[in-house]
Amino acid sequence: MEKHEILRMEEISKSFPGVNALDAVDLHLSRGEVLGLLGENGAGKSTLIKILAGTYRLDSGEVFLEGKPVDITDPGLGKKLGIRVIYQELNTLDYLSVTENMFLGEIRAGAFGVVDWKSMHREAREALGSLNVDLDPEIPMERLTTGQKQIIEIARSISKKAKIIVMDEPTVALGEKEEEMLFSVIEQLKTQGIAIIYISHKLSEIFRITDRVTVLRDGKLIGSVETEKTTRNELVKMMVGRELEDMYPKTEIARGEVVLDVKNLSSGRDFRNISFQLHRKEILGLFGLEGSGRTALLSTIFGAKKVDTGTMAINGREVKIDHPFHAKKAGLGMIPISRKEEGVTLSMSVANNIVMTNIGNMGKGVIFDKVEEKKRAEKWIRNLNIKTPSLDTEVNGLSGGNQQKVAIAKWLESDAQIFIMNEPTRGIDVGAKVEIYKLMERLCEEGHAVIMSSSELPEMLSIPDRILVLAQGELTAEFPREEADKEKLIHAAS
Repeated sequence: MEKHEILRMEEISKSFPGVNALDAVDLHLSRGEVLGLLGENGAGKSTLIKILAGTYRLDSGEVFLEGKPVDITDPGLGKKLGIRVIYQELNTLDYLSVTENMFLGEIRAGAFGVVDWKSMHREAREALGSLNVDLDPEIPMERLTTGQKQIIEIARSISKKAKIIVMDEPTVALGEKEEEMLFSVIEQLKTQGIAIIYISHKLSEIFRITDRVTVLRDGKLIGSVETEKTTRNELVKMMVGRELEDMYPKTEIARGEVVLDVKNLSSGRDFRNISFQLHRKEILGLFGLEGSGRTALLSTIFGAKKVDTGTMAINGREVKIDHPFHAKKAGLGMIPISRKEEGVTLSMSVANNIVMTNIGNMGKGVIFDKVEEKKRAEKWIRNLNIKTPSLDTEVNGLSGGNQQKVAIAKWLESDAQIFIMNEPTRGIDVGAKVEIYKLMERLCEEGHAVIMSSSELPEMLSIPDRILVLAQGELTAEFPREEADKEKLIHAAS
């Protein structure tokens, strides 16, 4: 089928104080095409998309939609022109129905101001049906999975006559079945001539569903390639500017004594009778499919969920941890699955976030020592290579990878001995992932211990020294790294 160009962005430039976010970037997109947009965190992807959506005004350059120049001055105009962006943080209201969410802000009224539910339910069904999705539009959103909510956002875009849909890391919070559902919907969108810009750090997805890939680095266009004519190594080199010969670095470190001993731990319906040991200088992997109980187990160990039965001992001494405060006091640090909601405080500065867990040592009495705060924050910014314009920059202004480093830095500042990391590389670029892997190894070399939970099989098979597998709340297998493979892990997790 002949492809007709729907979007062209020419020499787009945008600067912020102290940052040149985009420098003469070009992007073009055809009807029914899926374009992968790649780049490390901070490469300029988000800025480019926000210019397209009307959230940011460009400094220079031109945007053409269906061959005509357009000046997208605000998000409302972007939507009228048929441009829709589906962000990682879904914009849905769970207490409302599917139909109400799809017609949010545009509830249709008939004669005498009576809401015309019949026509709205019909249009909602038609939009979902066009994606081959069978969902009752009258049920509340709270009964849907994350993947289904994402489909609702796509259906809403279609009902508003979207011509271009931007998907920003759409599979970050999805399980395997939901991913398959999303990919199926994307194929349906292509057949309808809707163009898609697909942003993801998962190269396996890029090769599976995109037709072409555009790569940005440091605000500049590095190039565009046809997906079927490129390789993983070529894309990685375009993104980071160097060869990543070893994506998963691993140094053999002799493990020490047991630092955490968990016996017969149970919590509600989440998991039952879990027992394991963690050694000093060890990275212990925790793998499981959605609903396995991984996150609940880690939350319980850190005191954020109630223990029903079982015991925990740290350095040979039994401890009772029923609050994160007790976990911190016992030497545990937690990098949660959602860094934006639990890992960092987005509205606070980089320096404030880093010293947050050690705030009691930042002065005497009620006097806060800004000099000490600066010294400690600068230490971790330097040691972890955190890229930030200044110590006073709000964490919200950093890339995902640098936000993750700040979340880790605050627990390093607390002098934690055991680090619990739940999906530590989720939503960050390949270069930042390697830095996180190396940081884990450095922690072990310094005598710390790490529990690493991940749903990414390649890193789970490469980084941990041992791997525990959970399925439906039970511990089903344990493998040394050298004995594990994809089939064994999936079998045990199923």
